Amino acid sequence: MTFRVDCLLTTAGLPLFLVDIVLDVLAAVEFYKEGSYLCLGVLLVLLIGSSVLVQLYSWLWYSYDQFEMKTRVEESAKPGLGVLHWVQLGIYVRHVAVMETSVKSCRSDCDSQEEDTAAFLNQDLSMLRIIETFSESAPQIVLMLTVLLQDGSLEPFQVLKTIGSLSAVAYCVTTYHRCLRSFLPEKKEQSILSSLVFFTWNLLLLAARIVALALFASVFPCFIFTHFICSWLLFCYFAWWADTHFMDTWLYRATVGLIWYFDWFNVVDGKTRNWATLYHCWILLDVSVLCGLWFWKMSWDPPDFELSRRQAAVVWGAVVAGYALGLVLRIVYYTCFHPKLNKDELRGGSAKMQADEVDSPPDDDGGPVMFRSAPRTPTGPSRPPLCNKRMKKLAENFY
Repeated sequence: MTFRVDCLLTTAGLPLFLVDIVLDVLAAVEFYKEGSYLCLGVLLVLLIGSSVLVQLYSWLWYSYDQFEMKTRVEESAKPGLGVLHWVQLGIYVRHVAVMETSVKSCRSDCDSQEEDTAAFLNQDLSMLRIIETFSESAPQIVLMLTVLLQDGSLEPFQVLKTIGSLSAVAYCVTTYHRCLRSFLPEKKEQSILSSLVFFTWNLLLLAARIVALALFASVFPCFIFTHFICSWLLFCYFAWWADTHFMDTWLYRATVGLIWYFDWFNVVDGKTRNWATLYHCWILLDVSVLCGLWFWKMSWDPPDFELSRRQAAVVWGAVVAGYALGLVLRIVYYTCFHPKLNKDELRGGSAKMQADEVDSPPDDDGGPVMFRSAPRTPTGPSRPPLCNKRMKKLAENFY
């Protein structure tokens, strides 16, 4: 049942992706009509930079897999795959391929190999969506919200639109987490309630972080770039110092630094409770300082729209409280819903499970990582399950 839900979520990904592109074009046209050329330039940098980054990752992963095509769509596009990525269309091949395998795997007569292929492609695409979300969507929300705050035109419809955009970011993080769950035993499948709690605390943390950045940018538009560069360089250093192994390249660690600017992303080997605690304490302090500077600016040099000191203080407190509430729900999730896996369940395991891992390299401690083994069909030769080694490493870090 959980796998079929994931298929449905995946199939809806391409239409939503196309709708997002249409909305991006409309936003760019609106900035042009209003003469907001600086905002238009920032938006274009975000859109183009994010697209190039995602296409680069997609191409690198195809090359790491020796360009082994797993679907008819990919096989048909293989002769021109490099050109498609060069013209920023390579990601659509992955979207259509995932839709193809998802539809096949949801049939009642599908075999285990089709399910493995669907899961493999969906896991790669979920990671690419995470990269796109935090390199384009999250910064774009900050930009749009900053413009609204500077204009003082926070109407109910615009507020709902902002909440919808934030929900889309949290939704992307949630679907990525569900993909990581596919590496766990069947009994550890994620329930709908668990997904809702996961979505809610991510929404609160992301909303508080993005709103704090937008508040600061609305009164100190130049310093927000300084804040980003300094924070990003700091996070890049820690990503390098932590010796992450998902991709041993500077590009991956730079991307991790970008994601950490908005949200925690578990990429470190071993127990990460101390890492996560340190990160969230730093971000909570940063959110408090950003909102405090906004309140100070609003107190002595307010913008054109009216906002009393009490109202500004309420906004400050609400943002900080929202982040704190998100942390509380995060603790609730890890206490009540997060899988309780010991070392034998996550690594090593029985001889049968180790035999299923023939295509998976051992981890740094010398033991293979256990993940869900797809059932074998009663006829035909037995084939080892298709393993996405990239996402498997992230799942190992997360659990």
